[in-house]
Amino acid sequence: MFISIDWKFIPNQLSKKNNEMSIVTLTINPALDKSTTVARVIPEQKLRCNSPKYDPGGGGINVARVIKRLGGDPTAIFQSAGPAGTMVEKLLDKEGVSAIPFATESWTRENLVVIDESTNQQYRFGMPGPTYTTSEQNRVFEILKKLTMLPEYLVISGSNAPGLPDNIYSKICTWASKNGIKVALDTSGQPLQLAVEKGVFLVKPNLKELSELAGLEMLKGHEQVEIAKGLVEKGQAEIIIVSLGPRGAMMVSRKEINYVTPPTVVNKSTVGAGDSMVAGMIWAFSKGFSEKNALRYGVACGTAATMNEGTELCLQSHVEDLFRWLKKQPYHQ
Repeated sequence: MFISIDWKFIPNQLSKKNNEMSIVTLTINPALDKSTTVARVIPEQKLRCNSPKYDPGGGGINVARVIKRLGGDPTAIFQSAGPAGTMVEKLLDKEGVSAIPFATESWTRENLVVIDESTNQQYRFGMPGPTYTTSEQNRVFEILKKLTMLPEYLVISGSNAPGLPDNIYSKICTWASKNGIKVALDTSGQPLQLAVEKGVFLVKPNLKELSELAGLEMLKGHEQVEIAKGLVEKGQAEIIIVSLGPRGAMMVSRKEINYVTPPTVVNKSTVGAGDSMVAGMIWAFSKGFSEKNALRYGVACGTAATMNEGTELCLQSHVEDLFRWLKKQPYHQ
C-alpha cells in the first residue's frame, strides 16, 4: 500500500485496525540492495558475476520487512526517487509492507554485496545516498506530522544522508517525545550522539559506537556495563542493547543487566543482522514480552538473519526455533 507525498494523508483511513499502526519505521537513506556471487575477486580483471538478487534495503526498511515476516503490519516511511527508488517500492509492495515513500530530486542509492565463492568472503559496497535540499528536509517532518494516528513505536534506523544536518534525528526524537512515541534508534556518529541527548526508548550501539558515546577510543570489557548504565541513569535511553556479534548481545536497563548468547549456526551473511535484532525486540515489546524474552527474541532474529545468503534477512521459522532454544538456556546476568 503506497501513499505519495501529495496526499492529504490520514493513516486511520487506510483500512487498518486501530492497533496495526503501532510500529512505524523511518529510513532517510534507503537503498536498493544488489547481491551476487563471483568465482573469485581479482583486481584489474573483468569478473563474471552470477545473476543478481535485489532487495529493498536501509535500516528502517529492513526492520519493517522483518516485522512483517513475524506477523506484524508496520508502516515504512522512506525516501524514494529514480529507478532504484521505484524498484524499492515495488519490492516492498510484493512483500506486503505498507509504505509511505517521499520524493527527492536526488535518486535513491544502490548498494552492492559480492561473495567470493573461492573464500566465501563477503565484500560490501555502500554508496552515500541522495543529497537533500533544505525544502526536502522538511518533508520528513511533514509526513510525521500528518500521522493523525500516532504509533506506539517509531524505529529510526540507518545512516544519515548528504545534505541533512547531524541533528535531524535529534529533532525527530524531540517531536516523538512530545507526542508520547517510543523511539528505537540505530545509527552512528554525530547523529547518534545528538539524538540520545534527547532521550530515547531503545538504542542499539555496537562496541565502537558505545565507546564514541562515552568519548573514548575503545572500551575495555569491564567498562561496557558501567558506560551503558551511566547512559541509562542520565535518561539518554531506557534500554541499551549492545550488539556483540557472534557472542550475542548485552541489555542494560534500569531493571536489570543481561546477556544472551546465541547457538553456533552456519553464517552465510551478516547483512541485516542488526536490523533483524532491532525488529525482533520492538515486535516483542509491542506484544508485551518481558525485557528478558524481548532480548532473546531479538537475538533469535539477528542470528536467523545470518543463516541466509545475501540480503535475505531472517525467516520466521528459523526465528521461532532459535527463540525456543534460547528460552531453555540459563540466563546470564
